[in-house]
Amino acid sequence: MRNVKRIMSILICVVLVIGSLAACSSPASQEGKTMTWKIGHIRPEGAVADKDVRALASAIKESTNGDINIEVYPGSTLGDYQIVQERVGIGDVEMQLAPAGTNVDKALGITAVPYLATNWEEAKHVFRKDGPMMDALGKRFEKQGIKLLSTYPVYFGGIALVKEPNEAGNPNVSKGLKIRVPGMKVYELNAQAQGYLATPIPYSEAFTAMQTGIVDGAIGGGAEGYYASFRDVTKYYLPVNDHFEMWFLYMNMETWEGLSDEQKKTIEDASAKFESTRYELAEKDQKGYEAKLAEAGVNVYEFTQEELTAMAEKARAEVWPKLKDEFGAELFDAIIADIQ
Repeated sequence: MRNVKRIMSILICVVLVIGSLAACSSPASQEGKTMTWKIGHIRPEGAVADKDVRALASAIKESTNGDINIEVYPGSTLGDYQIVQERVGIGDVEMQLAPAGTNVDKALGITAVPYLATNWEEAKHVFRKDGPMMDALGKRFEKQGIKLLSTYPVYFGGIALVKEPNEAGNPNVSKGLKIRVPGMKVYELNAQAQGYLATPIPYSEAFTAMQTGIVDGAIGGGAEGYYASFRDVTKYYLPVNDHFEMWFLYMNMETWEGLSDEQKKTIEDASAKFESTRYELAEKDQKGYEAKLAEAGVNVYEFTQEELTAMAEKARAEVWPKLKDEFGAELFDAIIADIQ
């Protein structure tokens, strides 16, 4: 009898211990427990994006009474954004604000397709939360173990040149210039459609390539990036609005699932405000950096609406059909149908 009682006591203790461990690992147990996360981004400290990320981190910390403390790592200090995206997927880094990396999934590069949007209102439509673009991106990020939280609109892209082009506003005329493009088919095809010779060169080598005459310019960026990194070699800037630079705020899925409902709502609310605030300021920022380029001595072109329309129509006619296989016909057609 004594042995039976002893065995029962041991079993009760085991059950209590297991229950205690389960409680410690449950989502609700995260409340009241201080968590320190890392968030990386690609802009230098003090840049607009850096200030926005720090404001987001502060808002989340305040709303959770210090339970979630987010340390900000600017300027790709955690590594190249594509590598950090993979680190977020495995939980080595909790969060990142960056363009969608295509190392793991090439289809994420669909955001760079030229002229998906030609103005800010169209961009809001293309990247709305209930649209086919964001639905597809959310599912693809999820396959990498990533929870997509919000968008972060940056700018419409342009072309930075060392030499003056032939008939800059006419896409049907050869510009007689060789320009650097990112190592993605989408940029190469668009550069060719606009009358340029395309040369894939890593971003880190683009400045030297322009400086030494290997190329005559670059495509794939916008006024902000060119002002920060290329203004000393740029003589002409063409705001052709060729692509819409959209970044994404996301976090590790397992970390997300380990949060309480209240903590999830806090993250969602802060992310939604992060996105809406950026939309309010992004267009103004773009114009501001174009003005800064002009102040730095760069000849900033002004195109008519007819010229911009001609560029968009040529890219859509020549480039879009060649990209279906690149991103998957079903996804591509759904997004194009939504736009049209």
